Amino acid sequence: MLRVLAVDDEEPALEELLFLLRADPRVHSAEGALAATEALRRLGRAQNGGPGGADHVDVVFLDIHMAGLSGLDVAGLLTGFAAPPRVVFVTAHEDFALRAFDLKAVDYLLKPLRRERLAEAVRRVTELVEADRATRAAMSASPSSSSSPSSETEAHAGTGSGTGVVPGPSRPPASPLADHISVERGGVTRFLAIADITYAEAHGDYARLYTREDSHLVRIPLSTLEERWRARGFVRIHRRHLVSVAGIEELRVDAGSLTVRVGGAVLAVSRRNARELRDLLLSDAKAGRPGNGR
Repeated sequence: MLRVLAVDDEEPALEELLFLLRADPRVHSAEGALAATEALRRLGRAQNGGPGGADHVDVVFLDIHMAGLSGLDVAGLLTGFAAPPRVVFVTAHEDFALRAFDLKAVDYLLKPLRRERLAEAVRRVTELVEADRATRAAMSASPSSSSSPSSETEAHAGTGSGTGVVPGPSRPPASPLADHISVERGGVTRFLAIADITYAEAHGDYARLYTREDSHLVRIPLSTLEERWRARGFVRIHRRHLVSVAGIEELRVDAGSLTVRVGGAVLAVSRRNARELRDLLLSDAKAGRPGNGR
């Protein structure tokens, strides 16, 4: 039976979807979330608990248009999970079907929901989830899965350079001063140059990174990016925004309120952060660092 998470920022629509899901005998439990950030927190706990955990989720039913992060954003982030849940979109818009299936959605349901159409989506998900469970069971029963990491290390010891040290898997540089940050979209990982980022925006435990052409959602809190990128000329101007000082095009004071223009966006500067920003800009000007000219 399925463990379901339904996500919609309109409470009546969410309640209707949960009512229909809970009436289906193939559904063990159906919980709801009214925001994408809340859903991502739950799904993060589910990943940490593993397939047998109390918070495990087999499938997410996602609305597309929501305040903050969209359902497509959430589905894109799930492709980076080690064992992502299946995804079904539930929306009033037909326009996003191609992108939804690029994100490996199981189904795409249009509102208003029809009970028989929802039942068909549940059937499809059930078949896939049962196949996943059978695969996991077969892998855990396989003799090869019982070999321990120590035995593999012993088997490889003394190879290569003769030092007896087994090289681990290659990983992206862990240094906070790395020139790039990895971002994912549609299951494809690419490396984005930090120098191309004009500002970052907080979305709960996630942040959206803006360049002049595009934006990318990453599973890193804004506070962590602030700490990592301070030495690269990024400064916090608001609880929601971290900006590249080199990317600031305009600083404006209007009726006591301070704003900056960066990458074509106009962002408010909080009173708490205004002094630090002004001091930093003044320091750069005195040192002859006017910015990057972009």
